[in-house]
Amino acid sequence: MLDADVLRDRLEAILEAMERVSRRFAKVKTAQDFVSSEDGREHLDSISMVLLSVGEAFRQIDEKTSGAFLTRYPEIPWRAVIGMRNVLAHDYFNVNEEVIFNTCEKHIAPLITVLKQMIADLDAAP
Repeated sequence: MLDADVLRDRLEAILEAMERVSRRFAKVKTAQDFVSSEDGREHLDSISMVLLSVGEAFRQIDEKTSGAFLTRYPEIPWRAVIGMRNVLAHDYFNVNEEVIFNTCEKHIAPLITVLKQMIADLDAAP
């Protein structure tokens, strides 16, 4: 089992990364923006790298907590979060900008909310 302080530190790092994705994505208006210019490609690459890292971090948290921690927050599709990491790591050249756009548009804000709740729950624990 992960020590609570280590888990909190990891979650805070993930939260900071997801907030960075949110700021970067704010400049993207359509999925096509990711592929229509060099700046768009850089946004796609940087966001994809953060999503890959976040997926890996959650995979490790899930493994080190024997699946007990993430299941407390069923509003997030954890298998999809971790699965995104696998696609980005192993099949990057087939990543669809629509998928990344939809992920950012629909799933980043709820994940940030849950991350804040996770941290608050850890802080409130005896």
